[in-house]
Amino acid sequence: MISENVHAIWCRELRQDGISVDDDFFALGGDSLIMVRIQGALMEELGAEVPMDQLFLNSTVASVSAYIESLGAVAP
Repeated sequence: MISENVHAIWCRELRQDGISVDDDFFALGGDSLIMVRIQGALMEELGAEVPMDQLFLNSTVASVSAYIESLGAVAP
């Protein structure tokens, strides 16, 4: 469920369909401005506060989703 939400946010903010859960954010053309928008969307839509350094370290949908799941309870 979390990975589906993260995936939807990435597709919307990167303005791309067909992003794989293993595609690298930067290889998809992501930059710091898009990352800030994704960070805000994760907080607003999932209630997950993901620090910027974690977004840099976890640059795929799969790894960001795993990080969010490791935080414990988040909003659906």
